Amino acid sequence: MPAPLWLFADQLGPHLLAGHEDREVLLVESGHALRRRPFHRQKLHLLLSGVRHLAAELGDRAVHVRTATYREALEQLGSPVVVHEPTSFAAADLVERLRKEGLVAEVLPTPAFALPRAEFDEWAGDRETFRMEDFYRAQRRRFEVLMDGDAPLGGSWNYDAENREPPPKGRRTLDVPPPWWPEEDDVDAAVRADLDAMDLPTVGRDGPRLFAVTAAEAQQALEHFVRERLPHFGPPEDAMLTDDWAMAHSLLSVPLNLALLHPLDVARAAEAAHRAGDVPLPSAEGFVRQVLGWREYVWQLYWRFGRGYARRNALRARTPLPEWWRDLDADAVTAACLRSALEGVRDRGWTHHIQRLMVLGNHALQRGYQPRELSDWFREAFVDGFEWVMPPNVIGMSQHADGGMLATKPYSSGGAYIRKMSDHCGDCAFDPRKRLGDDACPFTAGYWAWTHRHRDLLAGNHRTARAVASMDRLADLDAVLEQESARESF
Repeated sequence: MPAPLWLFADQLGPHLLAGHEDREVLLVESGHALRRRPFHRQKLHLLLSGVRHLAAELGDRAVHVRTATYREALEQLGSPVVVHEPTSFAAADLVERLRKEGLVAEVLPTPAFALPRAEFDEWAGDRETFRMEDFYRAQRRRFEVLMDGDAPLGGSWNYDAENREPPPKGRRTLDVPPPWWPEEDDVDAAVRADLDAMDLPTVGRDGPRLFAVTAAEAQQALEHFVRERLPHFGPPEDAMLTDDWAMAHSLLSVPLNLALLHPLDVARAAEAAHRAGDVPLPSAEGFVRQVLGWREYVWQLYWRFGRGYARRNALRARTPLPEWWRDLDADAVTAACLRSALEGVRDRGWTHHIQRLMVLGNHALQRGYQPRELSDWFREAFVDGFEWVMPPNVIGMSQHADGGMLATKPYSSGGAYIRKMSDHCGDCAFDPRKRLGDDACPFTAGYWAWTHRHRDLLAGNHRTARAVASMDRLADLDAVLEQESARESF
């Protein structure tokens, strides 16, 4: 009888099982893994629900155990297992130790991503810095997605300029068809009861399950998004509305990161909808760029940049994460945009990419929060946050802590950007046009304080030099700096 296949909780999709139909499947709920970090309560629910639903689907093929550690589960099994390449350095180290001890017979390449790591290494060569646009174009060519022969479909590689519209004025929601929602079942009820009994060190609130945790659910969610919501996705994808947390986003990051969907299937579904005349090209391309471009890019760079990448701190940011941030205490926050984003994390473990980058990440960058602590927080507090996901996104893109290995400039902005791209500022106690005074926007004033702190770096970058020149013309700069050094509330 062939060796059993051991699947981690982020390896639940049919493409992980393909070719292993004659194997038993080991699924482990490790008490140590559940307790090692203060994960969001809803994240733990999704992981356990996914594992238990798959065990139920597999029936007698599944060996579903609850043990203190993964090692204990393998020792109880009594025979070596095969396992797909894990998704983190720590898990890869564990698997290697277990292999040396004879508990793992073979480590297989992961089928959960489009591009094999060896092909990325060949493409990357001896590069020291990486630009997503180069990788994205190579992906489109390699997999022939949204291509017209050797040229990009429609004549342009991306439609960023058409996908940056502010939210519609006077509307509190985007007014698009709602997302697909799962229906909880007895498995979810048992998961919720077990989590209550475990008394784990979680953050965030419990709530209804919002994301797919089975392959069938994930396929339904994908088909619904492509049919109902993708046509509306592109132009407002960077906009924020207080009363519309989902906007036209896909909500597929969880099933993708649980490997319930394959990224190529997702990208080709979007392409097929465009070619059928159902989805405008800017919306289809913007979504493909997220899935086949950025997500694959982050996966590859996690391994390429190596184990020490998460410790990078090029801007020497040393401020510990404040307790209100760690505790997701949105009620303690005055700034409407920051409060809304933190509420999203507290209530759902999810916000969309602009809230992550230009609100949460922007605030952290301006206040100098320690990058590795911030990366760990994103991993723990977000339901789609995994170890491979967050270092490139946070250390590189959001906090520029890698000194430019990933992005050409830091992503910091004042309140004017948030005012343009959201409805948050209308009812806010702070005024995005003010940098001084009790009602000075912490993003506007914070932007100038941050620019002053890093003026040498910014002056030497052609993309940010203008900000330094503008700062030098501020007559009240000294007062702004004094105010921000003493600011205690946001």
